Amino acid sequence: MRAVAEIALTDVAGFTLLSCDSGQSALAQAEAFAPQLILLDVMMPQMDGLQTLAALRQIPALEKTPVVFMTAKIQQAEKQRYLDAGAVGIIEKPFEPMELGDTLSQLYQKHSV
Repeated sequence: MRAVAEIALTDVAGFTLLSCDSGQSALAQAEAFAPQLILLDVMMPQMDGLQTLAALRQIPALEKTPVVFMTAKIQQAEKQRYLDAGAVGIIEKPFEPMELGDTLSQLYQKHSV
């Protein structure tokens, strides 16, 4: 799933991407990369998406960077939990790879307004 998302975002949508294989890896690299948007999977090794988001928010340069969660957990209570944690959107798995870049762009634009 991660490889599909990477191809969809770089080759199809033209995004510049830093792909991390865990929350710990994201914490170690995100500030230097200075992302405009962060896409987090809910289920990741070592730290889940919510834990990673909470830790990212402790980094001053990333405290306001919009975050979108990707998850197969599509219960309304779960969605609300991610939004309450500060996510600007949620993408449900399975997702349409050819639309992923557009979806993220729309969420980013909506958040930026």
